[in-house]
Amino acid sequence: MPQALPSEPDAAPTDAPDRFLSLKRGATEIYFIRHADALPGADEVASGGYDDQPLSELGRQQAQALAERLRDSGLAAIYSSPLGRARQTAEAVGKAADLPVSLEPDLREVELGQIGPKERDVLSPEELSNLLKQRLREIAIVAVTTGMWSSIPGSEPSPALRTRITGAVDRLAAAHPGRRIAVVSHGGSINAYFAVLLGIERDYFFPAANTSISVARVKGARRALFTLNDIGHLRTPELLGFDPAS
Repeated sequence: MPQALPSEPDAAPTDAPDRFLSLKRGATEIYFIRHADALPGADEVASGGYDDQPLSELGRQQAQALAERLRDSGLAAIYSSPLGRARQTAEAVGKAADLPVSLEPDLREVELGQIGPKERDVLSPEELSNLLKQRLREIAIVAVTTGMWSSIPGSEPSPALRTRITGAVDRLAAAHPGRRIAVVSHGGSINAYFAVLLGIERDYFFPAANTSISVARVKGARRALFTLNDIGHLRTPELLGFDPAS
C-alpha cells in the first residue's frame, strides 16, 4: 500500500513547519481510487448505458486485489460515488476492511454530453457490449488529445466540475482530521481534483487506471500529492486487462 515518506517529520516539534501535512498534526490522508473495470462482455452486459453496467468479471477480480491490498491499511472511512461501478468497488474494499461505505453524490463522474450513437435496448447483448467499448474509446481519445471535456458539447463545465470535486474532498477531509480515508470515484473526477492540486489547466492529464490509488493529504486549504496512479496490486497482465496472447 502507499506508505508515508520516510522523511516525514511526524515527531518534529509542534512549532516546526508542517511541510508534509502530518497526520499527527491534523492532516487527512486520502486514497483516491478509480473504480474497477465495468465493461462487461455480451454474457454480462446490462441494458442501458455505461452508468447502468456492473463490474465485469475482470473488474471483480481487480476489486478483490485492491481489497486485499487495503485490508490492513488503517482506513477510518470509505466514501464512494453513487454510480454502481464505484459503489461495487468500494464495497469490496469495505468488506475486507470491515467498514461501511458511505455514498457521496459529488464524487460522481464528470457529466458528459452525447458522443457517438445512443445505446438502445433493441441492440443485442454483443452489439451493446461492443458499442459501450467503442464509446469509452472515443471518450478516452477526447480526454487524451484535448484534456478538456468542453470539447464534447453539453458536458459539465470545467469550473463546475472542479468546484464540485474539491468541495466534496474538502468536506470529507475536514470530517476526518488525522485519519486515512478512501474515496472511490472516476477517472475524470480524480483527474480534475489533482489538476487543481497541481495547478494544471487540463481537466484530464493522466490515464487513471482501474483501481489505481492516488494519495493526497489535505489540511484546510493546503493540499499535497504523495502518489499518483499506483497499481502495484494488479500483479498480472490479466488483471491489467492485457491479453498475453495478443
